[in-house]
Amino acid sequence: MFEKSLYDLIRGLRTHKGTEQEYIQSSLKECRQEIRSNDMDLKSTALMKLTYLEMFGHDMSWASFNVLEVMSSPKYRHKRTGYLAAVQSFRRDTEVLMLAENQLKKDICSPTPTVISLPLGAVPHVVNPGMANSILGDLIPRLTHSHPAIRKKTVVTLYRLALVYPETLRPAWPKIKDRLLDDNEDPSVTAAIVNVVCELGWRRPQDFLPLAPRLFDLLVEGKNNWMAIKLIKLFATLTPLEPRLIKKLLPPLTKLIRETTAMSLLYECINGIIEGGILEAVEGTTEGEEVARLCVGKLRGMMIIEGDANLKYVALLAFDKIVRSHPHLVSQQQDVILECIDDPDISIRTCALDLVVGMVNSENLIAIVGRLMRQLRNAPVASSADDPANDRGRNVGVVPYAESDDSDAEESLRPAEKRSNQPPPLPEDYRINVIRRILEMCSRDTYANITDFEWYIDVLAQLVRVSPSTKFATATDEGKDNHPDDVGYAIGCELQNVAVRVRSVRPEVVAAAQSLVLVDQRDKMFPASGNGGQGVLEYAGWLVGEYANFLAKPESIMTSLLHSTSLQLPPKTLAVFLQAIPKIFASMSGNEQISWTPERKTFMSLLMARIIHFLEPLSTHPSLEVQERAVEYLELMRLAAEAASGTATGAAYDEFTEPPLLLTQAIPALFSSAELNPVASSAQRKVPLPEDLDLDTPINLHLNALLAEAELSDFEMDDDDVYAAYTSPVTSYTSTETTSMSAAERLDAPHKEPTSYQNAVEEEYLDPDIIARRKAERRERYKDDPFYIDPEGQQGSGAVTPLGSIVRAGNEELDIDAIPIMQLELESKGSGSEEVARARSPRRVPRRVEIVGDETLGAPDTDSLREDIVPPRAAFSKGKKSLLEVDSSGLGNLSLSDEDMGGGNRRMSQLDIERREQEEAEMKKALVEVERLRLEMQRASERVEARRETVVKKKKKKVRKVEGAEEGAVKKKKKKRRQVVMDEGAPAEA
Repeated sequence: MFEKSLYDLIRGLRTHKGTEQEYIQSSLKECRQEIRSNDMDLKSTALMKLTYLEMFGHDMSWASFNVLEVMSSPKYRHKRTGYLAAVQSFRRDTEVLMLAENQLKKDICSPTPTVISLPLGAVPHVVNPGMANSILGDLIPRLTHSHPAIRKKTVVTLYRLALVYPETLRPAWPKIKDRLLDDNEDPSVTAAIVNVVCELGWRRPQDFLPLAPRLFDLLVEGKNNWMAIKLIKLFATLTPLEPRLIKKLLPPLTKLIRETTAMSLLYECINGIIEGGILEAVEGTTEGEEVARLCVGKLRGMMIIEGDANLKYVALLAFDKIVRSHPHLVSQQQDVILECIDDPDISIRTCALDLVVGMVNSENLIAIVGRLMRQLRNAPVASSADDPANDRGRNVGVVPYAESDDSDAEESLRPAEKRSNQPPPLPEDYRINVIRRILEMCSRDTYANITDFEWYIDVLAQLVRVSPSTKFATATDEGKDNHPDDVGYAIGCELQNVAVRVRSVRPEVVAAAQSLVLVDQRDKMFPASGNGGQGVLEYAGWLVGEYANFLAKPESIMTSLLHSTSLQLPPKTLAVFLQAIPKIFASMSGNEQISWTPERKTFMSLLMARIIHFLEPLSTHPSLEVQERAVEYLELMRLAAEAASGTATGAAYDEFTEPPLLLTQAIPALFSSAELNPVASSAQRKVPLPEDLDLDTPINLHLNALLAEAELSDFEMDDDDVYAAYTSPVTSYTSTETTSMSAAERLDAPHKEPTSYQNAVEEEYLDPDIIARRKAERRERYKDDPFYIDPEGQQGSGAVTPLGSIVRAGNEELDIDAIPIMQLELESKGSGSEEVARARSPRRVPRRVEIVGDETLGAPDTDSLREDIVPPRAAFSKGKKSLLEVDSSGLGNLSLSDEDMGGGNRRMSQLDIERREQEEAEMKKALVEVERLRLEMQRASERVEARRETVVKKKKKKVRKVEGAEEGAVKKKKKKRRQVVMDEGAPAEA
């Protein structure tokens, strides 16, 4: 019969294209028959084919016993096939694994190195706690084998045993330690031991501190980059325990950083200096500054010279660690770091974003924020097609379709994506992260880095326009105060915070809030599509109400607040709008110097009528907060309307008539009693509780019944138009089309500076209306400056050139001879220029502002934290996971120190407890056995003594009968005395 080999099986799979499953099933059927054969060659070939098919997902656990048979073959090629199949198919719970232990121990003790290598390579994949304890005694002698490859594999196998059963490392550690301290040991064995020590050292570094001299020699004298990386990682865990290592390690690490060409070793040296605390320990010294500059320079080279994305990412990670101790050095590299902000790789972009937050200061804040704003403004929004999860090519993968073994293996690849100069699309979560980081950088340490608050207010207004869309909140979303995805609330909170703390810029903040509230400007103040930035309306409404005296157009603000679109806002925002309405009304009606004329009476009456008309439907709003405020202010406006209608106007225009006191004094007094100041978060805890305060007694005893009744009387959604007005979403805005510019228009357009991180001009990240307003303010400020050149004073860039005339005239032919030639007198010009000194245009002096601090009771708390102050990022370490995907937590309680191994007062492990309990049980069993044997011996001795006594008595009786009866009484008495003597063990008298 002809049997197929593994090569035939592979050829058959390629030839049966489309019917692979049928061919595989027939091949499995053949393998089932062949593996039961007594021919070991046929059995080994079948096992090899099963191992190949198992890689395709076909189970071969049914052949576990046959695998064990092939493993026990005396031929090496069969044995190698069996061990390969065992590694591929055996698991820790395989039943035949108990039978395989003897075979493993036998092959480990084999005199042939090639045979020993087979179980050493298989044991790490199939070992379980029971097997680990069984084969440990056979593995430890292999550490002194004559072949270095066997010693190296034994070290790695022992580490695998320690991961499964930690107590096996305790008896093996002295032998491993001897191999490490041996100067004549093979470098491959030393590298394997260093690898194991590095994996063990991060859990219990104190056990490996005595090995520091030997490890240092290996670091200095070794030529293996991989071993050097492991040693650097190990020393990073040892330096916190032994600070003297820092001075010892700094020269060799610095030498490696300067001389090595391996980027992996270079990064690990820098990372070791940072993680080991070496850079922090030498901070403030000349040597420490040189090391920091060297590390930063090498990291910059990794990002610029190599151009590799992986190196760029790890360099950014190292920068992020250095910036905590040397932010001034990292800020000098902001050109290469800011270039990573626009990298197509989202991970590099996010890492660079985290880094710029740490290196920002008052000098580079505007440049960094301008770069991020330009990215938000110019980059398109990512669609669902840009999501990697929706990439069909990634899910399908590469499909080989080679027809035969001789043909070239082609691959079904996706067509190459077309690259363009457009910036990559930004996902919404990344946009939200960028906006939050901008707010974090600007608000750090209570705006310590901001020198121009007017610029910051414009940035906040621009951030509203680039905010991504969020889930729209309706009237039914009452109680959901947390909005983690809506950055509009964070932007509004910053506007509110600036207005409260910086009094000198309150007019600018109120102007920005006014532009956000006005209905006719919402098309350009908010994104063209979606509802991004809508959360800022809550804080904008608060600002226009609280600081209504700074409003330039109170009538327009009141019209916007009373607009019908306000009914569609979330309940919390609508409640704030209701609170702002009487405040603005008080500012409009509270002027006592204006006479109560018929015009003023008519204006105020119409305004109050509009307010009453707006508040009446809200008295039945689903939100209790909105309902309460609407009812309160509705009654207040009705009283004000009655007072206004009952007050007569003046008869003549020149006669002053007092306006109603309710409008000029009573209502304004409700909102102008005290100024609102920032309060520290710890102030509430310092407020003493009143003694008569009872927080346990309910305010309303029938509250549950009232709530149940309110739930029964719900609104009707079909016929109630008011309810539909509250719950229907706002219609999206339509985007405007862009128009192309002609050549003449482009020529007349103002000059635009090239984009760079150093000259992030405002035109690149601010909208035209904000730019126009800032230019108007700048023109007004410099109108009397003779050195100021207005760029918009004349059309174009100044003088009209011939080329510009041709372009404007329609590309007419240019007459070269008509160009005038001027004679330049360089000598006279030069001499005159030396005498005239040029004066530079005076720059705008930043406004000096005062930032209000938090108010508190008593002494201020140094440890109090505010939400607007960003705390420093705490260093955290991720939990390490074993490369072999095995839980190594059991090694944390395993001590390898000599004192602990010798007994002492070390903490007992579970194995020690079980062993002690077993010893105690055996000791009790032995004591019971000894006691039993002692009792048996005692009983036997007593039986012997009793038998001896009985024999002596019978003989004495016979003697007495022969001597006569006369002396019977006396003899009986002696008999009794002699019996007592015999019981005491004395010899009987004749």
